Amino acid sequence: MPPSDHRLHPDIVDYMAALEKLGLPAAGEASAQDLRAAGAKRRLMIRVPVENVGKVYAREFSYQGRTVPVRVYEPEQGAHGDNTNLPIVLVFHGGGWVVGDPDSEDVTSRGLCRRVGAVVVSVDYGLAPENCYPVAAEDCYAALEWSVQHADELGIDPDRIAVAGTSAGGNLSAVVCQMSRDRNGPNIAHQVLFCPVTDFGNYRDSYRDFATGFGLTRDGMDWFWAQYLGGRADRGSEPYASPLRATDLSGLPDATVIVAECDVLRDEGEEYADALVSAGVDTRLTRYEGMIHGFNLVLGLINAAEDALDEVADRIKSSFATL
Repeated sequence: MPPSDHRLHPDIVDYMAALEKLGLPAAGEASAQDLRAAGAKRRLMIRVPVENVGKVYAREFSYQGRTVPVRVYEPEQGAHGDNTNLPIVLVFHGGGWVVGDPDSEDVTSRGLCRRVGAVVVSVDYGLAPENCYPVAAEDCYAALEWSVQHADELGIDPDRIAVAGTSAGGNLSAVVCQMSRDRNGPNIAHQVLFCPVTDFGNYRDSYRDFATGFGLTRDGMDWFWAQYLGGRADRGSEPYASPLRATDLSGLPDATVIVAECDVLRDEGEEYADALVSAGVDTRLTRYEGMIHGFNLVLGLINAAEDALDEVADRIKSSFATL
């Protein structure tokens, strides 16, 4: 049964009851392949409204012998001018670096395409354990560079860039911002981190308080880290794995950090937001009360999901307006 914790919003209680009926395996209880199949089944059985955009199409690019698929979303023609010189948002999906694809972050991609009036490039980066750290991060950074290099073809303004993602995708968004700063890469204006993974280790209070029964579990998160790091726990201290471990967070893009009250990752997300503020980064942190990990992806069933999308879109537009 879903937990009876009084903190849970009624929307979350209903959603978790629907999930329980599916009987899907949890992280650490099945192989990566079985978890990927379970994720696809969940999306099929628990449908969310699909927000219309102008056009969706597939592309791919190659770098260093790797081929990375991407999905491109364009806003409706005429809704934001002539659909040239539009801002761009790169979206990195969640799933513990092990499961997921652009379908699993389709809500974010369509939502930001519509609300920001931006071209969205959703990156189908290499998954662990077949592709361990730092492959996912390097794929996402390569997608950023590819997008800028193909700005005319994509109809984007390479000076108005944002990145966004949920969970592991939030981790990758934060990491790509650090990479781009460190490598003198494209100038990112805004980073959106939904329920992000920011640090290796399960020692914070939120890991204890929400260890089981609230969706993502402590043991599940430990399993995801093990897959991503390929058994090299020592690499978890590297900033491109754990962005909170970076010694310098100055000079990073404006940030919006969305956390869920009842999420094992809540505390590290809030710590990262606080660290960004301390480094002089324009940052907004919002804790959504009564929510669980990944609530922002359940549009139509969880009302707060739309609130979160509206909030981050407004923040992105505000950052673009200052350029």
